[in-house]
Amino acid sequence: MLRVRDAIDRDSAKPLDIPALARIAYVSEAHFIRTFKDTFGETPHRYLQRRRIERAMSLLRTSELSVSEICLDVGFTSVATFSRTFREIVGESPSAFRTRGPAPEVPTCFEKAWTRPSSFGTAKAPDAA
Repeated sequence: MLRVRDAIDRDSAKPLDIPALARIAYVSEAHFIRTFKDTFGETPHRYLQRRRIERAMSLLRTSELSVSEICLDVGFTSVATFSRTFREIVGESPSAFRTRGPAPEVPTCFEKAWTRPSSFGTAKAPDAA
């Protein structure tokens, strides 16, 4: 399962499907989905979506790319799906997230902990004081 998670992390912007990921794990598709969820607490699809949204969060704060360009860069093919998924995971729209501006200067370990979206509902980074 770690090989699969590494493959998702490395290639999250590429089209990834369950049959290809199951082949990496050398198991059937059904067993793969069950085992991945038991191991990491979320389905492979949700993990992939969350990793894409994490990358989008970074791009929204550090680049001048449009929301639609970021959507395509991180691996989504539909802006509507991207926006809906972003709101489900982060708790606000990509545009609203961007208006908060760049993240405050803090040690990287804190920034990663604060900005990593939760797979169990919505998560928001603390506001800059």
